[in-house]
This record gives sequence, C-alpha cells and structure tokens, in this order.
Amino acid sequence: MNRSVFFAVLLVAVLMNTSSLAQPPASLPEFNHQQDKDWINSKPLTVQSLLKQNKVILIDMWTFDCWNCYRSFPWLNALEKKYQDRGLQVIGVHSPEFEHEKIRANIEKKVTQFKLHHPIMMDNDLSYWRALNNQYWPSYYLINQQGEIVHHHVGETHPGDPGAIALEKTLQQLL
Repeated sequence: MNRSVFFAVLLVAVLMNTSSLAQPPASLPEFNHQQDKDWINSKPLTVQSLLKQNKVILIDMWTFDCWNCYRSFPWLNALEKKYQDRGLQVIGVHSPEFEHEKIRANIEKKVTQFKLHHPIMMDNDLSYWRALNNQYWPSYYLINQQGEIVHHHVGETHPGDPGAIALEKTLQQLL
C-alpha cells in the first residue's frame, strides 16, 4: 500500500472514531458525592451553589496514573490563575481507573505534587464519569452561568494548542 492510500485510510479511521464520541448531557449534572471524605481542598460543593454565585465552571476529569493529565496541569493551573478573579471555578473530578487510584492519600500526594488548589471531587465509583458520558482522561467541560455545557475538550492540553485556544475563547465570552 502506498503512503497516500495509507494516510487516507488512517484519516478515515480517525474521523470515524472521533464521530463516535459520546455526547455529554446538555447541562452539568449535580455533584453526586456529598460527603467530606469525597472532596479534597474543599467541603462538598453543589453545582447550584456555584451557579447562584454566577460562576463559570470548568470541570477537569482526571486520574493520577494519566500522564496526559499531568502534562496538562501547568496549562490548567495557569488558566485558573488568570480567570479565577473574573468568575471561573475549576473543579477537578478524580475518576480512577485502578484500585490504588481510589486511595485518598495517594490522590492527595499528586494534588500536592502538581500544585492543584481547586476543589477536587473523588469519583471512586465512576458515577459522575457516567453522568457526563465521559470516555477519556483528561476531559474538560466548560459550563456557563446557566449550568449548560457549552464546550467539551478532550486530551492533553498546552498553552497555544488549538483546543486550549478554543476553550479560552469560549471562556472569555462567558466572563
């Protein structure tokens, strides 16, 4: 098979896979873990309380064995620092793949290592993962002040990446 045919087949396969992504719900589901033990850096939060404060919410779905998540934290931390005073609230949702990722002390070590200061909900049963129809780590959900999911981005992200630019442009419009 020549190179042109190979790349054409590869492109079709990628496009077919991308089009099969599960769609998130229209609005952000309420946080379903409401015990103190399920939250790091915060008492349990509710979506409704954040919306009453007119917050724009950015959900970061991650797990601590995900290197793509680690490589995205500098971008996420910079974005949070840049916009938190204008009404952005980042919420991490730690959804583990493996049993050792369910242990709070292990998660707390990574939170400290990567200087994550925003609230993080532990989703050990993956119920919030399922409520969002999520499929990948990391995934980012941008929610407007009415609770609607207005932007969804998947994958490792760095400043200047097309996905980062698109998310930030939408964020600026909301704020």
